[in-house]
Amino acid sequence: METDTTIPTACALLTEDGTRGHDAGTDGGGEDGGWEELVTSALLGTDRRVPARLAGLPGGDLPGALLDAAALHTVRRRAGLRPGPAAPPPEPAPEDHRRPLPGAARRRLDQLLAGRAAPSPAGRRGAAPDLAELLPQWLALANERGYKAPAATLPALLDAARARTDLRPQALLLAGPRGLWLARLNPEWRFALRGAGAGSSLPDPGDREGVRALWDEGLFAERVALLGAVRTEDPAAGLALLASTWSAERAEDRLMFLDSLRTGLSGADEEFLEEALGDRSRNVRATAAELLSALPASALAGRMAGRAVTCVGLDRTAESPTITVEAPHECDSAMQRDGLAATPPAGRGERSWWLGQLIEAAPLSCWPPRFGGRGPEEIVALPVADDWQAELHAAWCRAAVRQRDAAWSRALLGSPATPPATGPGTSSLAERAQLLSTLPPEERARWVGSFIAAHGLSEAFQLLGVCEVPWAEPLGGAVIDALDIAREAGSYPWSFSGVMGLAERCLAPEASRQLESLTARPEEVEDISPGAGGYWSEAFQRLVSTLRLREAMRAELTEPAR
Repeated sequence: METDTTIPTACALLTEDGTRGHDAGTDGGGEDGGWEELVTSALLGTDRRVPARLAGLPGGDLPGALLDAAALHTVRRRAGLRPGPAAPPPEPAPEDHRRPLPGAARRRLDQLLAGRAAPSPAGRRGAAPDLAELLPQWLALANERGYKAPAATLPALLDAARARTDLRPQALLLAGPRGLWLARLNPEWRFALRGAGAGSSLPDPGDREGVRALWDEGLFAERVALLGAVRTEDPAAGLALLASTWSAERAEDRLMFLDSLRTGLSGADEEFLEEALGDRSRNVRATAAELLSALPASALAGRMAGRAVTCVGLDRTAESPTITVEAPHECDSAMQRDGLAATPPAGRGERSWWLGQLIEAAPLSCWPPRFGGRGPEEIVALPVADDWQAELHAAWCRAAVRQRDAAWSRALLGSPATPPATGPGTSSLAERAQLLSTLPPEERARWVGSFIAAHGLSEAFQLLGVCEVPWAEPLGGAVIDALDIAREAGSYPWSFSGVMGLAERCLAPEASRQLESLTARPEEVEDISPGAGGYWSEAFQRLVSTLRLREAMRAELTEPAR
């Protein structure tokens, strides 16, 4: 619109509206009517509908005059808006008496929350560390040292936890009570008021009145967190708290509460769990049975042992001792009450399904007497008749994991040098990883290191995932040697991207010195994949820079606060 036309028009309208501004809301062309008239004209076009206040203007001036009138009307409406009553201010944020972060650690947290490093121009990951993957480790270190998040960082920290569920427990712990206070003011952060996030505002387990009040009146997530906290401090008090309202809880809530009894599980819980075997919820009954079977001295474990030994025994008439199996022919009501599912999943036979559940729930201590005093390694080494070995050994694996029996786990794992397909107990890497989790961390690292030395990295990813971080020797050295062998063989590093990513997070930072020599770009030779040397050089540079950054992070979190 032309300036020399619209300004006089706007002034004329201002004069006109100013003279009747006081009674604009009382006549038909007042505040609401005038605005609606302008909107109608704008929608239909000034050539079809001309507002009354603009009548008489030349047609060419109407569009600009309409915009001027709309702008004037908008300003007048806003200026005349009456403020509403002030809302009550929120309660002050609670105090957080933990230590503040050192200055360098505060700056590092801001850097990590900002996101991952920019990709290289070629579309590859480049040699820069992946900052987003280091944030969980930084949070864990900061919480171990008892620091609190800076107040200014809380919004970014809550946003990061909202986007990544794996960050939530550690992020909310660092955010502390002030993080929960802030989360109540923003609907997008309500996740912090559920689950583990509620734990930051729990009463002390020794505060009986506070515990009782929250248990009776709290949200479900707060009650779950409370039960876990009390159970950790005093298992008997946690059980008594749960028993006091058990019959009034919903089925899905009973299941979650019952799962909390895994913490501090002992024979003192048996009576309560036996009663839960009669629960009307199938899932509750199954969980109660699982917990009871993890107690080898429980009555349920004894009942399962009695059933299992009638199905599995030793054939002494064979040329060499052989295990014979006679799977159950039915799953009666007593077996179902003790946690056996009668209907197998698709593709499984009923008898083998029932047998596996029986063996899994039976205490492993029942087998040496059944097999003439043989130990776990001797029992696992025995041949099994009629192709029952895979089913029997898989059930023993599950029993060893459930009962945290290291001796049986060692027997079922066998020697790490044995090819996986011919191992004594199982050829499944997933089952091996679960068995490894029952061993002490040092023994776990030695076993996986020997496995990698014998078989390479291609089958080791799941096994590495259960090893304690940072990787202890000889595991760290075995991974580095295997990566070097792969580089020498001329394969591309992305074939080992999963292991390389684990190495960035799990190798001890001191390993960067051992890796330094591998960062150089090797000369290209004819018998390797084109460009593989350059890719490996870049991958090792990223690994070294990530390890150095982790070392710096650890040092920054040990500095005195300023």
